[in-house]
Amino acid sequence: MTKKNNQKIANWELTNPRALSVRVLEKVQNGAYSNLQLDSMIKQADLSEKNVHLMTTMVYGVIQHRLTLEYWLIPFIKQPQKLESWVRELLYISIFQMQYLDKIPDHAIFDEAINIAKRRGHDGTRKFVTGVLHAIQRQGLPDFEDIKDETKRLSIKTSLPLWLIETLNGQLGWPKTVSIASTINAAPSQSVRVNRELISPTDLIKLLENDGYQVTPSEVTPDALLVSGGHVAGSQAFHDGLLTLQDESAMLMVPSLDVHPGDKVLDAAAAPGGKTTQIATYLEKTQGGHVVALDIHDHKAKLIKENATRLQVADRIETQVLDARKVDEKFKDETFDRILVDAPCSGFGLLRRKPEIRYEKSLKDSYQLQKIQLSILDAVANKLKKGGRLVYGTCTILSTENEDVINEFLAAHNDFKLVPTKTVNNLDVLDTQGMLHVYPDDFGSDGFFIATLVKQ
Repeated sequence: MTKKNNQKIANWELTNPRALSVRVLEKVQNGAYSNLQLDSMIKQADLSEKNVHLMTTMVYGVIQHRLTLEYWLIPFIKQPQKLESWVRELLYISIFQMQYLDKIPDHAIFDEAINIAKRRGHDGTRKFVTGVLHAIQRQGLPDFEDIKDETKRLSIKTSLPLWLIETLNGQLGWPKTVSIASTINAAPSQSVRVNRELISPTDLIKLLENDGYQVTPSEVTPDALLVSGGHVAGSQAFHDGLLTLQDESAMLMVPSLDVHPGDKVLDAAAAPGGKTTQIATYLEKTQGGHVVALDIHDHKAKLIKENATRLQVADRIETQVLDARKVDEKFKDETFDRILVDAPCSGFGLLRRKPEIRYEKSLKDSYQLQKIQLSILDAVANKLKKGGRLVYGTCTILSTENEDVINEFLAAHNDFKLVPTKTVNNLDVLDTQGMLHVYPDDFGSDGFFIATLVKQ
């Protein structure tokens, strides 16, 4: 079982969603982004829409539940260190289907797995996979209750790394940690922001429902709609710029800027432009309203422009390829009325959408990111006018990158003060200092942190 398998994708695999799922999972194990690898594989494949959905479900399901699947599989593998990666992923997708997909009978799962093992491997591989799957069927999978330590048990049961469970417990206490962990593997909602520049929420709901989508207003923000019944990015409404894909929680940053029509605004880390284009809807070009959107990568700056054009707000947006830590090179002090810093972060609020983050990031990474976040805040602070607002946000739930960053920034900048981050829907999500914390279990949206600062 130790022989490396470097085969190219065979023709038969291109019509087999399970075989292709194994290919994607192999690549994700090597650090590739799951969504990019999945999209690439779907483009190569010859699959029905139903099988594309099955493949997507299996890929994300195995990534989300990897620690659980590993725990279940270990008793059935005598020499796990000798197991080829693709065979391991094949067994994982088989167990995932058995445990999480009710409509697929075990015999169909077994037949497919054994066929893939035989065609991609050899007869020995086929016998091995057959033996493991039948042993699982006979003996059943290990019980979580056999894990005596409750922290480790929660880690394995919810497939979250032990250090993350321990960190959240230290920050939030055990009941909140259990609540977050218990909901983090639920499917994410498809959330869109209404482009109020072009349409009202009421009219957009009618339009989408007429096109066959199911639409629910968000409880997080009046700018958001939750859409099901199809991929809304393929809709005519998306093409016409009436909406854009954006999580509900992420929409809460811009309103706290309190943008006026004639303001000059800096979006310091802007790609792909969701918040930049949201800011633009508050501005009036005739009054001098203007937002400068920065990103360190040229291709991402182009993406901002594309989104701005589609949403018909490009006349108020200027994109620049620039590291936000180097704003001194381009802008004079007190240039901007408002500054938004949607900081690079560990992304632990996005685990539903990017499940591989849990295995790739560590607490050490979070501390490294904290340095970057502080350096961005330090760099942009002088560019804000007196009386101006600076809104800082992240899509993580770790205090290292959130309140710790703000408190350290305030200790070094006594000309700034913290003010409460208000929400249109008056959400009960503020801490004692007025900083906003939305956790993944609160509304089913992404986890997000926002702090609002005023320069004195």
